[in-house]
This record gives sequence, C-alpha cells and structure tokens, in this order.
Amino acid sequence: MTDTTCHMSISLDGFVAGLDQSRENPLGKRGREVHGWHLGDERANDADETATGWLMRSRGAYVMGRNMFGPVRGGWDEDWRGWWGPEPPYHAPVFVLTHHPHDPIEMEGGTTFHFVEGFVAAYAAACATAGERGVDIAGGASTVRQALAAGVIDELTLDVVPVLLGSGERMFDGVDSFAFEPVEVLHSPLATHIRYRRSG
Repeated sequence: MTDTTCHMSISLDGFVAGLDQSRENPLGKRGREVHGWHLGDERANDADETATGWLMRSRGAYVMGRNMFGPVRGGWDEDWRGWWGPEPPYHAPVFVLTHHPHDPIEMEGGTTFHFVEGFVAAYAAACATAGERGVDIAGGASTVRQALAAGVIDELTLDVVPVLLGSGERMFDGVDSFAFEPVEVLHSPLATHIRYRRSG
C-alpha cells in the first residue's frame, strides 16, 4: 500500500495561510510568518534544517489544490504554470484538483502538472503513479481536509509556529477526529516540528 505523507506549517490558532491570497501575496496576509523557519530566517537552527529535509524529501507523486497551484480562478484564461518557475521542486507528477479541464503541463526537472476533478480521482492517480516512493498531500488547507476525511494520510508533520494569524485558511475545520500519535518532536525559536504517524 502506498505510504502517504503530508507536511504543513500552521499557526497556533490553526491557520496555514493568511487572508486574501493573491498573485502578489501567495500565502495571504501575514502567511509568510508561518513559513519563516524554512524561508531564510536567521534564527533557524538544526531542528529547522532537519524539518526542511522532511519537507523536501522526494516522493513519487503529489496532490495539491488549485489555490496552491496558482491564483487563477474559474476558467483557465492565462498560461499559468505554477509559482515555482521553470523547474518546480517536485520532480514527479503533481495532480492538481480543479473543476476546469486543462491539458497536462510538463516542466523542467521531471515535474508534470495533471489537472483532475475530485480528491478521490486525484489521489487514485497519484497512488497509481507513485509506486514505492509514496504520495505527498502538498496542500492547501482544503485538500488536506479532504485527505484527512478520506483517512489516507499515514504520516502528518505539523510545524507549529508561535504566531496568531487571527484569520485565513484553517486546516482542521470540519475534521471530526485526529487518529495520529506523535513519533518525533523537534523545536527551534521559530517552530515546533511534530511528526505524527497514523495510530492503530
């Protein structure tokens, strides 16, 4: 069975992105504060480096929401190819959830974005492609909620950042249970990194 991971940075009050995500502000207002531990803050330490390794480990396929892929809403009225430049960090197939059909987009370095309607179909395609390298649920909040509801995540890593965003995109709204147990905890001045595995 495919091992499925998810790694998300989250504020103390449960937000993974701020309000008003846009082309100019892809993480929303104050959203970058939740990601300083891996985006060059000088206070980062060995714990953050280890957690960055967890975040960037290679997987066989990825599933992400359309909002994470880009700021374009509704029909595809422009040639948007993702936030990450010509060579995204995935180096594997990425299945993007959308209600609007789009041809696959091949990028440098082995990443191809495929556009799929519905989490179940996207996750099945990712599993069929990933093989033993496993699947990662890359985000954002809605996609992670769907993965939790479907019970497919085997390992969940949360980088809990000591900030209160007050508003934005919550990850656990509507999630009824949390069937995970912590297996490793690291910390720095910027975040507490908790790696959970599915219990039972």
